Order: sequence, then C-alpha cells, then structure tokens
Amino acid sequence: MLSVREVLGDLDVRVLAGEDHLDVPVRWVHISELRDPTPFLSGGELLLTTGMGLDTPKRQRDFVATLDDHGLAGLGLGTGFGHAKVPKALVDAAKERDFPLFEVPYELPFIAITERAFTRLVNEQYALLQRSIAAQERLQRIVLSERGLDAIAGALATLIGGAALVFDGRGELQAQHTFRRELDEEAVRAVGKELRDRARHGEGRGFVPGHPDFASRGLALPVGSADTPDRGVPQAWLVAVKDTGGLAEIDRLILHQAVTVVALELLRRRVADSTERRLAGDVLSALVSGELEGLDLGRRLEPFGLGGRVSALVLAPGDRELDRWEAALGDALRSEAVSGLVAVSGRFVVALLPGYLDDELFELAERLVTRASDGLGPRPPAGAGRAVAAGRARETYHEARCALEARELGGGVANGARNGSAARAGSQTVANYRDLGSFQLLLSLQDTDALRLFCESLLGPIEHGEGHYGGELMRSLEAFIESNGQWEAAARRLYCHRHTLRYRIRKIEELTGRDLGSARDRIEFWLALRGREIVQPPHPEAV
Repeated sequence: MLSVREVLGDLDVRVLAGEDHLDVPVRWVHISELRDPTPFLSGGELLLTTGMGLDTPKRQRDFVATLDDHGLAGLGLGTGFGHAKVPKALVDAAKERDFPLFEVPYELPFIAITERAFTRLVNEQYALLQRSIAAQERLQRIVLSERGLDAIAGALATLIGGAALVFDGRGELQAQHTFRRELDEEAVRAVGKELRDRARHGEGRGFVPGHPDFASRGLALPVGSADTPDRGVPQAWLVAVKDTGGLAEIDRLILHQAVTVVALELLRRRVADSTERRLAGDVLSALVSGELEGLDLGRRLEPFGLGGRVSALVLAPGDRELDRWEAALGDALRSEAVSGLVAVSGRFVVALLPGYLDDELFELAERLVTRASDGLGPRPPAGAGRAVAAGRARETYHEARCALEARELGGGVANGARNGSAARAGSQTVANYRDLGSFQLLLSLQDTDALRLFCESLLGPIEHGEGHYGGELMRSLEAFIESNGQWEAAARRLYCHRHTLRYRIRKIEELTGRDLGSARDRIEFWLALRGREIVQPPHPEAV
C-alpha cells in the first residue's frame, strides 16, 4: 500500500519530524485550511495545508495533536503563504509525537503531490482489482467443476497465505485447509463453540474470533444472510486466519468475494441433493408399489451405484423425524463410502444398499444406524433384508419392513421367547430375517394365489362393503394396527378424534366379524395388510 515515504519520493520537500513513521500507509491525500478538518476525514489521510488558521503556537500544537489522535498519516505545510517557514511550535509538537511533518516550498504546488499520490493509488487499486477478479474466477471455476468445499478452502488458503475454514450455521466444521502453518485443534474447536453461541443468540454479523490464534490475524464472515442481526443466523460461516501478520486489504477483498462463492457451492449442493432425493423417492415409490420390477427396475437403480444384487435397510423414526433421519442416513452412507439410495416411503426411511453377504450386511446396517443416530437421540426401530437381484428389490424391502414390524408387534407371537428378547433389544440391534419367525411364511407366499386369497378374505369386506367409505376404514385399520391398538396414538396419526376412530373400528368389526381387542385378530389383520402390499399387482403403465 502507498506510504508517506513513497508519496514524497524524489519531491523537493524537507521532512521535519516523524522520520520513523514515514512508512505508514496513506489511503488518500486531502487539502484543507480548517482548524479542525477531522470531522471530514476517516483516518489514514495525508493532509496538506498552508496553515492560514494556525496563527498561534497553541493552535499549532493542538492542530498536530488533533491530527495524530484521529490517525492521520502525516502533515505537509505549504510555506510562502500564511507562514514563511514551518512554525517551531508545529515542529516541536510533531517531534514530540513522532508524527510525520514535512515542508512544501512555495515553488512546489499541492497539485504535484496529489497527482503523484492519486496516480499511485489508482494504479494500486487497479492492480488490486485485477488480483481480486483473478481470484474470484479461480474460485468460480472450482464451483463449476463441482470439486466441492474442500477445493474452495484449499484455493482460498493459497490465495491469502493462511488457513481457510467453512462451518455450517450451527458451528460444525465442514471444510478446512491450511497453507504452511497447521492450526491447533483446540483453536478450531474454540471457533466452532463461538459460532454455536452466536447461533443460539441469533447473531449473524462478521467478527474477529476471540481465540488468541485468530484474534490478531483472523476474520469470520457470514455466508447466506445479510450482515445484520435481524436477518437471523447465516447458513454457514467462512473463517480465515493468516499464517503471519494481519489480513491485508487484498485478503479481505478476496474473502468477501469468497463468501459469494461458498454460498453458490452450498446452493449447488442443495439443488443436487434435492434432485437426487426426488429421483430416489420416485424410484422407491415405484419399487414399493410394484410399478417397477425386473430389468426396468435394475436399470433405474444403476445410477445410484446399485447393480447386480441389492438389500434394504428400513427405519421407523416417527413422522416428525423422517426428513432428519433421511439426511442423517444419507450422510452415514457417505461416511461409510457405500453407494446406495435413501428416501422416505410412508412412515419409513429406506436405504437400498449393495447386496452384501448376510453377516457383512447386518454389520453394515448396525454401523449405519449408529452413525445416523449421532446427535439425533434414540435409535429408531430398524430392519434389514437379505440381498436379492436388483429387479426383485421389492422383496428385500418387504423382508426388512416385516422384520422391523415383527419386533414392534412383539416377538412372542413370531417366535416365542427368543424373539421376545430380541424385541426388548430392538432399540439396540437391527432386526433381520432371523427375527421373522412365523412371519417368514408371509414372505414365502409372495405373488401366490394363496396369499392373495387370504388378504382378500380378510380385507375384502372392508374395502368393498362400504363403498367410498371403505378406503377411510382401511386407513383407520392400518393406523390402529401400527399403533399397537393405542387409541390416542392412532387418532393422532389420522388427525381425527378418538371417538371417531372408535366408531370406525366398530364398523370394521361388524363387517369382518373380528375383534380388534384380540391380539390374535390384530396380528391376522397385520398379516393381511402386509400381504396385500406384497402381492399388489404392478401399475398398468409398467406392464
């Protein structure tokens, strides 16, 4: 940056004081004859004056003190106008404060100094602009090439000569890259904690982190919201710290440009994730409904890295937690470097995984659920299905779901005391085909006339006996069964009053001659509901 020494250069001026501070930066050159020009200055200016108002030693001393206290870079006094030479009081005051003071002779017009300074400043700003444009283009190319936040942080660290970190809005580290000096892990954790505290208080302004490793060399900038507290917590934070020295003007300019680049990358990731989730949801819906099967299903699964054989992992986290567990399970897959598809289906979060051998698959399922549960509270009920050919993925989905629901309904019905203990451990282990017990018979009858006849005999009177109202009765029956006969929970699931639900259940009992207060009858209804999903014919468009 331009300094007082460079402004004076080879000009015919005489430095009278402050020789040790001639290298201070000059942000502008200003001319004024006011006794106190500081209300019109912001600091860092080099002031030129003829001193017309400085007619007493006291005013001269006070003038130097005022300029120095306001942070001006220096003072040039033009002689031959109000003063034949620089007043002694002015020189003494400048020497006392080591404040740069020089004499501008009558023969040297102020315009010669201002032109020299402005030319240098304009050239510096042009060079600064060129560097910043080049830096921004480099960062933008990284976004366009989809190399991710790590690549952006790496390029930014090189550009500023220091470390660059990206945190999410909650203070969790997303990317980090250093230049030559490694960052202390404790310092990084301290910055993350400071960001979490700001998130709790809704603070979204840029700031200098308080940790000593960052305090004199770092800067934290919000990404994704205006730098005002009333706009809420930003979606992310960009934090930078120089290896040595403080952040220069070019560093700050690059960092503010990088905020936009990071925001673009986060937007690109959200769009990509949203598109992938929508596609995954469409494929899963078609799979569960039977619209896709065989070779067509296999081809639709290939873009998700699923070819040959696949297996299913099904979680039941509760209706309010579906989106969070869908995202957490997707993150867990990426952490395990496993390709797959994750989507929501009804009240379940489903992951289709590569077709590993049984024990390897169940160990992977345990790790995935454990990873996903970090920070989300208790683990939900989960079930895993064995590997099948990709075109028959619907079978592994139903096996995983039946294993999960067998645990939820109670292992004693399914397989005696062994499954009873498994049900009690349901929050700790992922259910699998070994937990199915007698429910395995249901799966062995997939697509057979016997299973179709069983489902029709039990559910047909409900679906066809009440016309349009039959569909409402079926939804009420399923909610009641899945809530294990708990009236309040089932009514909440249906968004209706419990008395309305009781009326519907009585109507179902009248139509079928069954008693839903009986565990045996509830289990038969559950078998029929699950069986109907298994033997449901493919969608006409898929035939």
